[in-house]
Amino acid sequence: MDETALQEKLRKIEALHAGTTSDGEREAARLAAERIRARLAELRGREPDVELVYTLGDPWTRKLFVALCRRYGLKPFRRYRQRYTTVRVVAPETFQHGVLWPEFVALSDALEKHLSDITDRVVREAIHGDVSEAAEGDGPKALPESSSG
Repeated sequence: MDETALQEKLRKIEALHAGTTSDGEREAARLAAERIRARLAELRGREPDVELVYTLGDPWTRKLFVALCRRYGLKPFRRYRQRYTTVRVVAPETFQHGVLWPEFVALSDALEKHLSDITDRVVREAIHGDVSEAAEGDGPKALPESSSG
């Protein structure tokens, strides 16, 4: 999958999470973002914002999560001296758990697969053709039986 195909897939995921049914990938993505921002505004009118903490271990997923928050007008942050893996978001809990996080997971899965495919291809072509995982060795050796008395 090339970058253009990945971008189209990410737009489709966003449109799916927003319930957009219009034709055209870019238009669908734009409408999806608008619908999600409208949903956020609606939820803010019904329930209070809460601050939730997310721990995102690698820089790719963290960048994706921060960008997704910003796309919907949220301001991700971390407190002074917190680890770079920590991202805090203030928004209604229903939005964070029911919209933001599920969409992030779907986008992250697609991005992870793409990065894995690229890594496999580059390693296979430049280093060695076998990119399978290392073989699992034998289990631990059993303790010798003790002689009882």
